[in-house]
Amino acid sequence: MSVTTLIIVHTVSLFRDGLRYALSSTPEYRVIGEASNGQQAIQLVDQTDSDLVVMDIDLPGVHGLEVARVIKRSHPHIGIILFGPTNDGATVVKAIRAGVSAMVPPNIEFVDLLATLHQVRRGEYPINDLVLTSPEVAATVLEAFRQMVGDDDIQTVFSPLSARELEVLELVAAGRTNREIAAQLDISNQTVKNHISSILRKLAVNDRTQAVVYAMRRGWIKVVLPDGL
Repeated sequence: MSVTTLIIVHTVSLFRDGLRYALSSTPEYRVIGEASNGQQAIQLVDQTDSDLVVMDIDLPGVHGLEVARVIKRSHPHIGIILFGPTNDGATVVKAIRAGVSAMVPPNIEFVDLLATLHQVRRGEYPINDLVLTSPEVAATVLEAFRQMVGDDDIQTVFSPLSARELEVLELVAAGRTNREIAAQLDISNQTVKNHISSILRKLAVNDRTQAVVYAMRRGWIKVVLPDGL
């Protein structure tokens, strides 16, 4: 796999130095820029068009969630990893809506952060795992989606997606990775990617999360949680 470029956004220079040094030992990643606030981050992304952005949620000026939203609007292919409160359901909901690929605790071990980077690099959305592993987060996320589906000004309309695409999108909404979807539907990983690309094109959205929210608002799909959540 080719070298993945990334930007580090954090108010603490010592943190940025430490993460840059740690990543220097991994040849598949290259830090191409650093920023200490939200506005700098947005400008830097516009200038460099990096592959990944590793960012703290609490930034001076423009908040990290708003930075993520702006970046995904202009650069939908960029994966965003956010340092934030992973046990806060309301924040996770906002991060999902902003298009964040992963949210990790600020005290995460480097080996675990590296594993998350690998997932996002492959186009996966580890943030969905938070819904499946924390009942409190799951309850908050699902309540937000229920409210969206129940909005008075939203009407169910004919879906432009095929039955298979809706099936794939429901599995995406349930937090399944491309590989897991492929295994469950007995299709290839490339076929899953093709379906997702078609879904994004038909719905005119930038990423998987936006596609899920779009479809749930219209009642086309639903999220089914594992037993016990």
